[in-house]
Amino acid sequence: MPMITFADEVTGAPSGPEWTMDVFEEEVRLGELIRRRVFLEVAESGGHVDPEERTRATLKAFGRNGFVVLVDDRQVTALDDKVHLHAGSRITFLKLVPLVGG
Repeated sequence: MPMITFADEVTGAPSGPEWTMDVFEEEVRLGELIRRRVFLEVAESGGHVDPEERTRATLKAFGRNGFVVLVDDRQVTALDDKVHLHAGSRITFLKLVPLVGG
């Protein structure tokens, strides 16, 4: 069972928090991977937010290009895309910040 790392990053800013998680599959749909990451974050924050509601909001943000997901430095572009995981995989949630003035 591979141990993977989730990381948050914003263009032009220091790296954000990281979480690790054991994954029992070697292949997971991106939408499911996002859901697991959201549930992990909610659990670590004390669970004061509805994880299902937060997942829906996060999936909508992904659909609006609010962030991109990189798996081992390869961008995954669709929620139904299957992501191949291995021990040490790094899943980066990269929030894009527009350039000032354009």
